[in-house]
Formats: sequence, structure tokens, C-alpha cells
Amino acid sequence: MKIRAGFHIGYECEHETPMLLVLDIHPSRRVDLLTEQVLGFDRPIEAWSYVDGFGNACSRITAPPGLTTISTEFEIYDSGLPDPVPEGAMQHDIDDLPDDVLVYLLGSRYCDTDRLADFAWKTFFGIPPGWPRVQAILDFTHNRIAFDYQKADPLRTAFGGFTDRSGVCRDFAHLAITLCRCMNIPARYCTGYLGDIGVPVDPNPMDFSAWFEVYLSGRWYTLDARHNTPRIGRILIATGRDATDVAMSTAFGPAVLKRFEVITEEIPV
Repeated sequence: MKIRAGFHIGYECEHETPMLLVLDIHPSRRVDLLTEQVLGFDRPIEAWSYVDGFGNACSRITAPPGLTTISTEFEIYDSGLPDPVPEGAMQHDIDDLPDDVLVYLLGSRYCDTDRLADFAWKTFFGIPPGWPRVQAILDFTHNRIAFDYQKADPLRTAFGGFTDRSGVCRDFAHLAITLCRCMNIPARYCTGYLGDIGVPVDPNPMDFSAWFEVYLSGRWYTLDARHNTPRIGRILIATGRDATDVAMSTAFGPAVLKRFEVITEEIPV
């Protein structure tokens, strides 16, 4: 199948403001592109690219005073298959984990493992390790948090989602990641495009989506605690420890979001 995706995002800055952008698709998906995917600006801006420590494609700009709109639109090939379910996948002993995976066992800005470790061990220790334990964490998180755009809070941690019992997709991801890490299962945060493909159309405006990955049986598996069912047509932008590492923009000065439009749709055959 083919998917059309992109965005128009506008920031208003009072002064020249350096910014880091994580808005290009992940290097692992560039082989699937059917058209170019490049960032465009409605004003003369010099951008230069780099790859961060997590392997994400990032950009650096200095936004001039006033309103700047950043845009991209592209077409990409997708298998059309739902996320694979890791039935039978095994949990690794910590001694057997690759060195670069260990960081995904540690607490981070939004994944406050120290506040949920006791609860996690009491709740999930009796469940067989590997996929059964991960599935139990998915089910718990899915049922614990009620999705509500009006309850979005950029400062909410995993423990906050656990106690507030409401939030958006990032809150589901943070809580599930944290509970996995508490149980010695490496887990990392993902952001990207996820359109209403193969499911009823959501009447709310399109947005970027958050999900997560766990490391079982020597590879990373995609999971989604908000929907708690395999989905079709994910387009990965970035992975990291939590939302801090994959923020779509980080401004080093005042910058107000004035425009936000995301496109993700299947192209009819």
C-alpha cells in the first residue's frame, strides 16, 4: 500500500531562536520512500542535518523573528501488514543484553521507574517473563489510562499518568515503558505517523502518535498501549528514552506554536 504523510507546523519567535527539529522520518524508513521527504520553510532559513545518539535524523535551524512555517509532504510504501505480535518471544537475562540496549532499562525524565518499581514487582512478578509479562503490562496500561485530549499535560510523567488515570498517547507509552523497565525488560519510546488505516476514522484532528518498542528474543518489537491492538501503516520518525529525546522541536528561546496540521492517509489504488 501507499501512504501520503506530512505536516505544516508554524512557530512564532520574538527573537532569532536556535531550534533542534526531529521531524524527518527515521533513517530505517527512507528506503520505502516513493517521493523525496525534505523539510521546507516559508522563509529563507539555513538548515543543517545530523544524526543523534539514538540514530534519529535531526535538523538544526535558527528561526528568525516572526512566524515561520515548517512543512513536508511525501509518499511512502508500506507492507499493509499489522504490527507483528511477539508471541513466544523471550525475555533476556540482563547479563545477555547488548551494551547499547542497557540504557533502556534505566529511569529517565518521563519514565520514573523509582516511583513504580514496587508496584510493578508486586503486580507482574507472578506472570511468566517474556511476551506474557509484556502483554499483561500492555493490558494494565490500556485499562489504567483513559484517553482524553483535554487532559494532555507535557509535564506528566509515567507516575503521573498512573495516578491521574487519564492522558494522551504519550502517557500510555511512558507508563508501559516504565513498567517494562521496572521488570528488567528494555523498552524505548517511539514517535511517528499513524493514520486511521484499517480502523474507523477518528473525528479528532490528525496528530503525530506515540508508541513504544520492547527488546525480546534479540530484537525490538512495536507495541501500542493506547490502542492495545496491532495497527497498520506506522511511519517511524524517532526513538529514544522518552518524549524528551524525540521532541518534534526544542527551542532555545521563546517560541509559540501557532499552526499544527498533520497528514496521514492511505492513497487509494
